[in-house]
Amino acid sequence: MLRAEWMKLTLSEQSVVVVTKDQVSCDLDGEAAILHIKKGVYYGLDPVGAYVWKLLQQPQCVGELRNAVLQTYEVDSEQCQRDVVGLLENLLSEGLIEVRDGSAA
Repeated sequence: MLRAEWMKLTLSEQSVVVVTKDQVSCDLDGEAAILHIKKGVYYGLDPVGAYVWKLLQQPQCVGELRNAVLQTYEVDSEQCQRDVVGLLENLLSEGLIEVRDGSAA
């Protein structure tokens, strides 16, 4: 997908997202380190981001990810929605995840 195309995507609750094959990652004491192989750029995620990243190893609906974070962490539902979608949009913009089912509009 061209950069201009994914910039237009808006993730919906039904969007299915998963990590791309262009990355490798590891756990660093509860946090995550990710290397985008093609770009040669490293990224780091805090413990909550690392939890979401772990879930993204298998295709997940955005709504399922939000619900998993709500069940695991004490966080306001609206704040959780904003934070999860924000993280996913950042990961998508960096080419670290992809939308699998085309349900992003």
